[in-house]
Amino acid sequence: MKKIAFAGTDGRTMLCALVVSTATSDIYKDTFQGVVVRGTPSMPKFAETMNWPIEFIPTKGNSYDEYAAAIINAIQNESIDYVIPMPEALLFDGLVDEVEAAGFGDRIVGLKKSAAFIEGDKIKCKELCREAGIPVAASWAEVDAKDYATLLHTCLEYIQEFGGAVLKYPYSAGGKGARIILNSWEIREVYDTLINDYKRDYKKMYGSKGKWPLLIESLMSGVEISFTILVDKNSNFQILPTAMDYPERFEGPASKTNPITGGMGAISPHPMETPDLISLAGELIAKPLIGKMKEKGFLRPCILYPGCFVSLDNAKQPTNIRVSEINIRPGEPEAQPVARRLRNLGVLIEAMFTGKLDEVKPEVRDDQLALCAGLVTGPGGPDGQKGYPWSCTKGEPVEIDFNYIRKKGIQVIPSAMTCSTEDAKFRSDGTRVAWMNANVQIKPNDSRGEAAERFRNKLIAAFDNGKIRVIPRENPQGNRLDLRRDIGYHYLKAEKIFPAK
Repeated sequence: MKKIAFAGTDGRTMLCALVVSTATSDIYKDTFQGVVVRGTPSMPKFAETMNWPIEFIPTKGNSYDEYAAAIINAIQNESIDYVIPMPEALLFDGLVDEVEAAGFGDRIVGLKKSAAFIEGDKIKCKELCREAGIPVAASWAEVDAKDYATLLHTCLEYIQEFGGAVLKYPYSAGGKGARIILNSWEIREVYDTLINDYKRDYKKMYGSKGKWPLLIESLMSGVEISFTILVDKNSNFQILPTAMDYPERFEGPASKTNPITGGMGAISPHPMETPDLISLAGELIAKPLIGKMKEKGFLRPCILYPGCFVSLDNAKQPTNIRVSEINIRPGEPEAQPVARRLRNLGVLIEAMFTGKLDEVKPEVRDDQLALCAGLVTGPGGPDGQKGYPWSCTKGEPVEIDFNYIRKKGIQVIPSAMTCSTEDAKFRSDGTRVAWMNANVQIKPNDSRGEAAERFRNKLIAAFDNGKIRVIPRENPQGNRLDLRRDIGYHYLKAEKIFPAK
């Protein structure tokens, strides 16, 4: 039995380890053991409570070299066979390089530090896409963020020609570095907000007098869809099922009062996914990108996650795909519903290392939808905290009706949750406390929209009935948690836009 480890401290780490351990394939008889490297303090106790077959490997700390030390030791003593780092920061800092230097480069997925710019520097990534012939925004420019006159001219030009502009802090920003401008009135306010958010980072990197690189893109329209691409050492690849994420804190478009967060939930497949879309993504994105990576010496087993804008015709068929950015690790929380629809995740991962992804295709539960809803810390507390993603109350007890969630087919994955060594009680650590996951079977006479609505309501009912709570200090009968109530609604919305013939 091969042991596949997932390194990190978020929900996708534990869920993927669980899927590797428990999913059964209709084709392959291989069995795998899922392992979590580091995780969060609540995860081992949670897995024990749920009787989940997951093993855990601790690290001394959260730095890349402390991860590397734990991974190298685990490989040496045969506690793991392969490892997949989840947080991009580990790749930026050189985790793969350090594991490779110890002689175990063939056991770890991910790009080396020299290639991590594909996610870590959006301007260099645009240049790579241009070299590879990958479609991106119709126009883009690099400017000095301190040069407001040039920025203003570029934004006005893009608003006139393309209906809008997007300012992008070009370095890693947790999905929060892009700011959309739709009309001239918004230019100064959006600019000032971005500079205020990142001037400390700019000064740290370049000082006050150096150039502050800023990417400006023409606005792209269409449907936002990301693609998870597994790549092996021989340039073979497989594209996994798509997912749609819900990045805004509340329903509706992003704004000053509705910020982009680390993710509030996700569904798989994306409501606009079709076989032709997957095929087009392979031709326009995966093949040229992997070819260029091989040419430049960057290629190794890795996971690519390009975020794209897709144009469709009136039959919901794709007519074009343009890349907005490229990530070099699975999405969070998008990886969770994707993994839950795969029967052969372990086999696919092993094929990445053996160079046989051309022989192993994703075995997808096509008759199921998967939903993932984030349970985050809501407002309130001793200091009047605003709640996630702003100031959050911490240390309050988490109460879960385990019998209820098992009976209803709901899976809870802990995230920002601690476990006390004194009383073995779960407590909120603030931010995204936990995830609720579920798969829904599409019945013969169901539409996807009807199936999703039925199960969306089941998740909401579990929350409304207090089956998972963070108990507020000031109200023992209350619930500090909050969630978005529209996760999954877009299946029904898509069916209204593209009615079945």
